[in-house]
Amino acid sequence: MSEATSLLYDLPGFVVVSCQEATPEERRVVVMQAADEHACPRCGVLVGPKPYDVRESRIKDLPLGHRPPQVVWRKRRYRCGEARCARRVFTERSVQVPPRHRLTGRLRERLERAASGSARALADVAGEYGVSWWSVQRSLVVKAAALAARSASMTAPGPVRMLGLDETRARSLRWAFDQADQRWRLSNPWMTSFVDLDLGRPGWLLGLMPGRSGATVEAWLRARDQAWRDGIEVVALDPSAPFAAAVRRLLPQATIVVDHWHLVRLANQMVTEVRQRVAREQLGRRGRKADPAWAHRRLLLAAGDRLSSGGLDRLEHVLAHDDPTDEIGAAWGVKERLRQLLAETDPDRIRHKLWLFYDAAAAADMPETTRLAETIQTWWPQVAAFLRVRVTNARTEGGNRVIKQIKRVGCGYRNQANYERRIILHVAAKNAA
Repeated sequence: MSEATSLLYDLPGFVVVSCQEATPEERRVVVMQAADEHACPRCGVLVGPKPYDVRESRIKDLPLGHRPPQVVWRKRRYRCGEARCARRVFTERSVQVPPRHRLTGRLRERLERAASGSARALADVAGEYGVSWWSVQRSLVVKAAALAARSASMTAPGPVRMLGLDETRARSLRWAFDQADQRWRLSNPWMTSFVDLDLGRPGWLLGLMPGRSGATVEAWLRARDQAWRDGIEVVALDPSAPFAAAVRRLLPQATIVVDHWHLVRLANQMVTEVRQRVAREQLGRRGRKADPAWAHRRLLLAAGDRLSSGGLDRLEHVLAHDDPTDEIGAAWGVKERLRQLLAETDPDRIRHKLWLFYDAAAAADMPETTRLAETIQTWWPQVAAFLRVRVTNARTEGGNRVIKQIKRVGCGYRNQANYERRIILHVAAKNAA
């Protein structure tokens, strides 16, 4: 075959012997190694250019155009000329196709990039390149092992100063049979993610642990060395007492901050609970589309300072016509006071707005607003730390989005190791890009 054909096919270390159309949908490409001299892998003695046998091996390679090729590698076999060598016969080898492999190196790299660089289903990637699901899975396992070898703890480059913790559901609720107790138990699998929050670097997923208890966080932190733990300055988390207790035990020097998004969500939940209670008390049923408060339930949760004039008019209409006890309006006011407090940066104004929030909650005098005020009071040292350092858990929440996206694409995962491997490789590919 001409040298131009080998140059066009561009499989490193190989030359094209022949190329023909095997079927209307497939081309048959026969290749051989370009090197004529080979050494015995046992003793290293060079053998002559003439082999004693040639055998054909079918391998997989990248598609040619839009059609996958049928690649045949004519592998030469040689006899070792060293009389004292225990190995009498050997087959030539190639870095592109290692022993007992059927995929070329460039195809394996393409499979790794396609599967880890985007949240695609492995079956989709396998179908595109004409390989099996297991071939794609094995390529991910090899890549994950290489990544783990470079960084055994999957840590970010350089010291980590800001750590984010959050949990996400690993899969849906299901019943599982406990062999030890011989009884069925409700399985509620969760997974805790640990993320580097330093804004000077890309959001790096440091690790994943099954569970969402304080013991889960403590076990992950204990796996890090003392020097790594001593370097943590700030830890951001949601209002979780077990998480905070574990951080205090293992990272006593770190400043714990509560993510403000979770606090605003608690305030929005309080408004929703008040609206639902008022509807049940006044109407004897849940809200319906004809009820202004239910129809504009999302308007009640919107930020007051971001509403347009039309939005403010609709809000006034809702509170005037569907809030006879003024409880919904009072709850909305408490929510807005909390939002204003969390947006403040001046220490004097923070103290003033904290007093306004407590005053509004006390004036509302409802179980829902009282519970919210008690939560803020309990977590005030961590809330005050957030107002001072302004570190949020946004990156961790973004990682949760990736985790859920991968789970949806895979239609759920039964193998936790495969699930974690896909997440870590996907985040690593995004950071490398």
